Amino acid sequence: MSRVAKKPISIPSGVQVTIDGGSVKVKGPKGELSFQLHDQVKVVQEGEELLCSPKGEKQSTVAITGTTRAILANMVTGVSSGFERKLELRGVGYRAQAQGKSLNLTLGFSHPVDYVVPDGITVETPSQTEVVVRGIDKQQVGEVAAQIRAHRPPEPYKGKGVRYADERVVMKEAKKK
Repeated sequence: MSRVAKKPISIPSGVQVTIDGGSVKVKGPKGELSFQLHDQVKVVQEGEELLCSPKGEKQSTVAITGTTRAILANMVTGVSSGFERKLELRGVGYRAQAQGKSLNLTLGFSHPVDYVVPDGITVETPSQTEVVVRGIDKQQVGEVAAQIRAHRPPEPYKGKGVRYADERVVMKEAKKK
């Protein structure tokens, strides 16, 4: 069986988990998330822990059980402490400014880029070259950060563009005569 699926998920105080047949709802101080379970996965709450187990022994069933366990663990973490992804802008004149539910980016194009932030996500700009994406859904936080980065990914010669704060861009050497 999947080693990931065998590990129990500890539920911190202040987080409520409700299992209704084929769905799991997790409610905490930061919000509420729900997930539709696969029909071959069984989730049981024992005290302050969630346990996932497969209903069969097929390889695909075991794999989806590990995936379900990881998603549920991310849901519990999200509603208790949340997730964040930091981006930084590198380049002359590259700026970001958060205004309500939109993010205004100046990335060297002839026009400004306006990115509309989806519900459940907050975007902050501590400085003009930093963007912080926060939310309770790990997948959605990563997706929004990737969409912002996709407007101008870092190029390999000068390193200009939007990059993750922990990203390392391998620089290429300029063409020689």
